[in-house]
Amino acid sequence: MAEKKEKPTTKEVIVNPIDGDKVAINPHLLPYAHERGGATIKPLDVGKVKGLAMTAMYEQTDMQLDQIKAQIELLAKQANAIQQRMSISERIYEAKMGIDPIISRTYYLYTKASGENVLSMISPAEWGLKTPYTYIATVKLLGDHTWDVLDKADGEPA
Repeated sequence: MAEKKEKPTTKEVIVNPIDGDKVAINPHLLPYAHERGGATIKPLDVGKVKGLAMTAMYEQTDMQLDQIKAQIELLAKQANAIQQRMSISERIYEAKMGIDPIISRTYYLYTKASGENVLSMISPAEWGLKTPYTYIATVKLLGDHTWDVLDKADGEPA
C-alpha cells in the first residue's frame, strides 16, 4: 500500500519583504500604473481633446459641404444643357421640314430671310457659292427626340 504523505500541521508564515505602506490593497482602482511595466496613465487635457475634435469635425463637414456644392453645380449644368436642348428642339419642331428625321443622324438648321426656320440634310458647304438660307446650327436627333447642337453659327445663342 502506498504511504500517505502527512500534511504539515503548522502553517508557514510568509513575510512580505515589501513595506505594507507601499503596497496597494486594490491596485486596479489606482489612477496610475501600479507595476513597472504598466501603461502610463496621464490625466486628459479636456480643452485640447475638445479642440482637436472640433477641428476634425469642421474639416470633415467642410469637405462634405464642398462635395455637395460640386454635385449641385453639376446638376445645374445638366439642367441647363437639358433646357438648351429643349429650346433648340422646340425651334426645330416649329421649323419647316421636308424630311422625316432619323435618330442619330446629323441635320442642319437654317433660317429664311422671312424668319422661318428650315431643317435640312444639306450642309452649308454642300450648297456651293450661293446659300439660299442663313446657317444657324448643326444638330443631331437623340433617342428621346430632343436635338443636340453639334455646331452653331457665330453669334447664335448657345
